Amino acid sequence: MTHTFDFSTGTWTSGRESAATLVIAGDWAPIRDFQPLIEKDPEAIYGDLLPVIREADLSLVNLEAALSDTGTEVCKSGAVFKGSTCHVNGLTAVPFTGVTLGNNHMFDYGVKGFQETVDILDRHHMAHTGAGMDLDSASAPMQLAANGVDVAIVNVSEGEDLTAAEADKPGVVGWDIPAACDRISQMKTQTDVVVAVVHCGLEYIPFPPAYVTNAFKALAEAGADAVIGHHPHVPQGVFFHGKVPVCCSLGNFVFYQPTRLYWRKLGYMVRLHISKQGVEGLDLLPYRITDHGVESLPEADKKYFFKRFKEISSPLDTQQGCQDAWNGFIDYYGTRGFENEVATIMGKLSAEPGKGAAMFRNRLTTAQHFHHWTDLLTRIVRQEMDTSPEWARELAREWLTREL
Repeated sequence: MTHTFDFSTGTWTSGRESAATLVIAGDWAPIRDFQPLIEKDPEAIYGDLLPVIREADLSLVNLEAALSDTGTEVCKSGAVFKGSTCHVNGLTAVPFTGVTLGNNHMFDYGVKGFQETVDILDRHHMAHTGAGMDLDSASAPMQLAANGVDVAIVNVSEGEDLTAAEADKPGVVGWDIPAACDRISQMKTQTDVVVAVVHCGLEYIPFPPAYVTNAFKALAEAGADAVIGHHPHVPQGVFFHGKVPVCCSLGNFVFYQPTRLYWRKLGYMVRLHISKQGVEGLDLLPYRITDHGVESLPEADKKYFFKRFKEISSPLDTQQGCQDAWNGFIDYYGTRGFENEVATIMGKLSAEPGKGAAMFRNRLTTAQHFHHWTDLLTRIVRQEMDTSPEWARELAREWLTREL
């Protein structure tokens, strides 16, 4: 790394003084087992992380569900999520300074569900960015300030299921990295700190695909002072591009999944130490997700977390390391994995044509699936399968199969 990150403590510092802190958390959705818990006691879900978030000068979380009492469920490739307007209390109880909306679930209940979400956020004076009634409103950065430091949040997502906003079409801010770079460059002339928050990548794997790391680097070169990723539902590593810290995936946060898979039950928040000159340091704050909410990792578990975290971060320092890591997942997934995925889609297309068509369409039109399938098929054509480093395949196996 260009900068020294301490993997024993999960920290990095520039050595300069900071003026404020910004805590960023991952996916938040009042769904499944967490839905009634948030209704009953909106503070309790955060456990001992609540004071950590409250102590920050600014805080941000990814709202990954509509908050709507109406709306109609859409036909899409994946699961459909919705909370009720009352669940806004789970955000205001902290309170978070703002939420990002650029993700693959914000329009699960259509434009009506989205508009109701924005209305309830506005009524509670909660800043938001990443989705809107047209491209201009969806892509407008969030502007915040604390202790004399001006901060801009630029949100990016992949626009899954063709939900990307257009000039006259509601949606999320889509996968247009040059446009995101332009927004970052523009905001860098107006604010002290620009943070890019990106919802992207393939789910559940330990390493980001090359198209993701390349995008993160482009955002850093455009002027982002930090790049923060989420969407994979598991923690992924950290690297520096020049002086810019990049956290590839924070993992789940207040997002319940009924599984015993170990890495889906872990995540981390990022605490950025900021000044008028930029980001002066960061702390990674790992936690586990229980049936009752989130809580800080015990010291023994934290030691193992950072040991593994170093293993998934180190390859990201070089282009070859990124490619080897990605190829390791592709080899682990293998021809059989591809056959099974296609068979599942074809079965769904026969049983539920709309759902099956949405699944197939999303594989063809969304960056994460396009690169997954294209890179896999290319390795098969070139007879390169099973030539990736063993460590990359082993880490893929660990992330995808280890249980609690």
